[in-house]
Amino acid sequence: MTAPTDFSYRLARREDAESIFILTKLSISGLGRSFYSSHQIETWMGARTPSFYEDLIEKGKLHVCTLCGRIVGFVDYEPGEITRLFLLPDVAGMGVGGRLLEIGIAEARRDHDGPLRVESTLNAEGFYGRYGFRSI
Repeated sequence: MTAPTDFSYRLARREDAESIFILTKLSISGLGRSFYSSHQIETWMGARTPSFYEDLIEKGKLHVCTLCGRIVGFVDYEPGEITRLFLLPDVAGMGVGGRLLEIGIAEARRDHDGPLRVESTLNAEGFYGRYGFRSI
């Protein structure tokens, strides 16, 4: 098992878009399998392409976690909202999600007073609950 100190966190760069796109698909199929049907998983991304992530990256609202140069997780945010947080299945439970959430919360609080909103997959509700979020 890799120690959480081996992970690095940074703002995403334009060249990360394809890796983030692939990571999202792998996360959904690996971590969401017991909560979503095969059809839901297959159609999750819709017509989304890596360019979807390029737009978020250009806005400076997406952080990634890397391990040995490989992107293993990401979080994106808007003022008042954590929009997406996805991990590769093999790093789930290693503290990456918690650290990405901390980054996302700090960024989402910029220029925002009041409660934060999180968009969550069903399989991540327990994770967010441990950080004080509740399902509404």
